[in-house]
Amino acid sequence: MVRPKDTDEILGAVTESLPNALFRVSLESGDEVLAYLAGKMRLHRIRVLVGDRVSLVLDPYGGRARIVRRL
Repeated sequence: MVRPKDTDEILGAVTESLPNALFRVSLESGDEVLAYLAGKMRLHRIRVLVGDRVSLVLDPYGGRARIVRRL
């Protein structure tokens, strides 16, 4: 499956670590969203800790976001 490259990335900070690689992330706009790790981050075992700044891609169907990069 080919994903379009025109997806906008949003910056945020991890505020809480939840089980199963889920995180609560506060966005720059002040909103909070539930986020999960992208497959490549799991594959390469990139650790995300509370306080890390991350780049997110919002799910087009709402509800969650995908963490694609740790800054």
